[in-house]
Amino acid sequence: MNSRLYLVLDRDTCYQGKTVDVFRQVDKGAVDLVQLRANTAPDREFLRDAENIKRLAHRRGIIFIINNRLDIAQIVDADGVHLGQSDSPIKLARKILGEDKIIGLSCHNLTQALKAQSEGADYISIGPLFRTKTKPESKPIPPKFIKMIDKRIGIPYFVIGGINRSNIGKVISYGAKRMALCRAICCAKNIKKTSLDLRKFLKNKK
Repeated sequence: MNSRLYLVLDRDTCYQGKTVDVFRQVDKGAVDLVQLRANTAPDREFLRDAENIKRLAHRRGIIFIINNRLDIAQIVDADGVHLGQSDSPIKLARKILGEDKIIGLSCHNLTQALKAQSEGADYISIGPLFRTKTKPESKPIPPKFIKMIDKRIGIPYFVIGGINRSNIGKVISYGAKRMALCRAICCAKNIKKTSLDLRKFLKNKK
């Protein structure tokens, strides 16, 4: 997986829940993956947004991931699903969606990361690195944890949590090569410019 910038379109974070409108404004070459997180939305609205975002994502060559909801991921034939520690197990998700689908898992410590890898996750997210309004109850991980993960984990990992234009340089200095962002793009005044600026930081990372 060569992906570098992962956009989490959170319905509760986007202005008036307009995830599709936000995604349309993202620079076409800025993000490699997009995840729709709309767990508080009625199913019909979740499905409608998922279908529209998938169509736009595939037109741009972007991987489309559904957060948590295996049923919706299966209905819209998403590229994969992202799970939390209390969501469906990886084995079940693989059985339902198939071997060709991408499965990601949120991890908050090394034990969880190693377990995710052994259970067949295609990628993991690590965080939060900073306190975030999206998940204010989550305690930030220490920056040194990134280098620890880098040494012990062989699958791609995305650092997540409170990363924005003002601190992304610092995050890169910690050793992060892939990042997942939500509010930094979803709440930006100029979404197109912000997404492009953030991408430039990761352009030369391998």
